[in-house]
Amino acid sequence: MNARLGAISTALAAAALFGAATPLAKALLGAMSPFMVAGLFYLGSGIGLGIAIIVRNLWASNTREVTQRISKGEVPWLLGAIAAGGVAGPALLMLGLSTTPAATSSLLLNLEGVLTAVIAWVVFRENVDTQIFLGMVAIVAGGVLLSWQRGSHGVSTGAMLIMGACLCWAIDNNLTRKVSANDAMVIASLKGLIAGPVNLLVALAADAKFPALVTIAGAMTTGFAGYGVSLVLFVVALRNLGTARTGAYFSVAPLFGVALSLILWPELPHPSFWIATGLMAIGVWLHVRERHEHVHLHERLEHTHRHRHDEHHQHEHDFPYSGVEPHTHAHVHLPITHSHAHFPDVHHRHPH
Repeated sequence: MNARLGAISTALAAAALFGAATPLAKALLGAMSPFMVAGLFYLGSGIGLGIAIIVRNLWASNTREVTQRISKGEVPWLLGAIAAGGVAGPALLMLGLSTTPAATSSLLLNLEGVLTAVIAWVVFRENVDTQIFLGMVAIVAGGVLLSWQRGSHGVSTGAMLIMGACLCWAIDNNLTRKVSANDAMVIASLKGLIAGPVNLLVALAADAKFPALVTIAGAMTTGFAGYGVSLVLFVVALRNLGTARTGAYFSVAPLFGVALSLILWPELPHPSFWIATGLMAIGVWLHVRERHEHVHLHERLEHTHRHRHDEHHQHEHDFPYSGVEPHTHAHVHLPITHSHAHFPDVHHRHPH
């Protein structure tokens, strides 16, 4: 139970940090181009996490923990995730934010969780229960209501761009699931160090100029927290909850964004805003209360990741073990059949 609550809390913390970054990005757009903001956000994320990794490794240099390395077979998945979520996604978001109210933009980002679940369900065959599906319907309904412009005959360009960003991040989330057993800080740092310079080069090619140093520092700090630390927490949640469930919990991110945006730009929202908020709240509630339990088979599995000695990690150590948990080393899971409440995490990716 504690492990489950811890995994959910990790996903919610990731959502809070990312949601708060959205209205701050909106504020920065007045001084910088969308690609410049995205570039500085990701560069701040990559550099900040890179420093944190160095400090962490120096601190743990006297332990027996294994340094995880991303295998060659996982590299294409990681590069695909970086291209979709680190380059295309933030660029579309920044372009959409430039013409869309901050509160509406924040709530539209709920679609990321929905699209994440749909791709996980349809493409990667991850189990999605009825409540998850009904929650997606409610969130989609709220998103359509928010993006439909009154007095027009279609969805605004800004809203379409933000929805495109959500699709890119949904693809990113599902591809990241393939490498989620690896070091979350390394994954997030690599994404920042690659996506940041790419976005900056696009901005400079479009004749954008670097802003004042204080603005650069503010953008990179925001990126470190809202994109970097948030992504680390998201990958850890992805490892423990699976793609669709993590996307569902991450759907609360816009609620934090709305709260902050209404503080920065006080205004009286249109009634449709509150209707959409209610629909999205129902969807998130349905996601949170979902339970999944059945008899399932664990086949033999050998891998390396950070773990505790729970019911799925009962193994011997071929090195002097100090008893410190969690720790990282290669270990083997023997075949077992049992029943318990579980998520499609790294140990429960079985067919139904």
